[in-house]
Amino acid sequence: MNVRRSAAVLAAVAVIGAATPAAADTSPSPSPSQALPSALYGDGDPQYDGVWRQSLALLAQHTVGVEPSKAAVDWLTGQQCADGSFAPYRADTAKACDAKTMVDTNQTAAAVQALAALGGHDDVTDKAVDWLKSAQNEDGGWGYTAGGASDTNSTSVVIGALAAAGEEPAEVKKDGESPYDALLKLALPCEGDGAGAFAFQPDKKGELVANADATAAGVLGSLGAGLVVEPGKGEAKAAACEKADGPEQAAANGAAYLTDALAENGHLTSALPGAEDQPDYGNTADAVVALAAQGSEEQAGKSLAWLEKNAADWATRSGPAAYAQLIFAAHATGADPRDFGGTDLVKQLGATGPAAAEKTAETKSDEKKDESESDSGFGVWWFVGVCLVAGIGIGFLISGRAKKQQP
Repeated sequence: MNVRRSAAVLAAVAVIGAATPAAADTSPSPSPSQALPSALYGDGDPQYDGVWRQSLALLAQHTVGVEPSKAAVDWLTGQQCADGSFAPYRADTAKACDAKTMVDTNQTAAAVQALAALGGHDDVTDKAVDWLKSAQNEDGGWGYTAGGASDTNSTSVVIGALAAAGEEPAEVKKDGESPYDALLKLALPCEGDGAGAFAFQPDKKGELVANADATAAGVLGSLGAGLVVEPGKGEAKAAACEKADGPEQAAANGAAYLTDALAENGHLTSALPGAEDQPDYGNTADAVVALAAQGSEEQAGKSLAWLEKNAADWATRSGPAAYAQLIFAAHATGADPRDFGGTDLVKQLGATGPAAAEKTAETKSDEKKDESESDSGFGVWWFVGVCLVAGIGIGFLISGRAKKQQP
């Protein structure tokens, strides 16, 4: 579930109802007359990805044990429309949402995942989940916008939201079809090109074309997972593609496809018309999370190592959602996001938004206790051990989560 499409591309695709949210802040910064709220992460134009990147930033901080700024959380909850949905960005929340407000499933589902993890926002998440259920398609899936054709990325991020909110995704049905039924229809068979992968949507001819970004999202969705995956929780299945008689086998097939796609260079490739192929950092990070969730730890580790060596500049250019993606990838594999190839992702993410909340009274009390024990060697090393555990990520696609369909 990724964030990887620029705001310009997202805008174009959203018009035809086949997009997912842009997570990378590659769009121009707003003019001085359009100053952004201080509580918003990133300084890129939030028109297409404000709620998405805010949600990923807050979720990433929570995942590594950082308490987000209250102002940042309040900004996110304040973006919700009365019907429970979220638009990418509402500059004037005093103005009620109307038919012209471009709400979507991806921003809404990402907000649910973040706020459910933080806790204490059941009124917001319950309304959001109700809206998501109302937008479910007859095939059991979701499109980027309500009424849009179901796609793998949107369906998967909604599954993650349902699970985060305490729902059983398999029981959320429309006309007898569940989200898993929708994903199975978007999974390619084991014969032919792209065997075992997921398509974003059927193409104009109704055929399924393998899409690495959608496959990463589809693996997570089929496993009922969200953007955050706990390390060591996956159960690897056989590498060979087998007929998908259920979501777990579809996830295993998708993971096998990703493993093959990553095997040569350790990363996925972005292919844009008229441009040379380039490494796709965001989709690679998503693939790492998906592989870790399914249990394919060897390839997940190799691709994470590639990201550690190569993704720092991309994250700096792209903004908070990109940092969050890398944090999710590090966390899923048990790596240290505070020492990611020499980069402290947690610190870098924090620098893109308001200062994190002050430590709670309970935390301060614990620190005083630690200090009182420091005269004995045990007190010092116990405290160091706690810090190290926090560093490896105490704590959910698609796709980013702007999801880009690759050829």
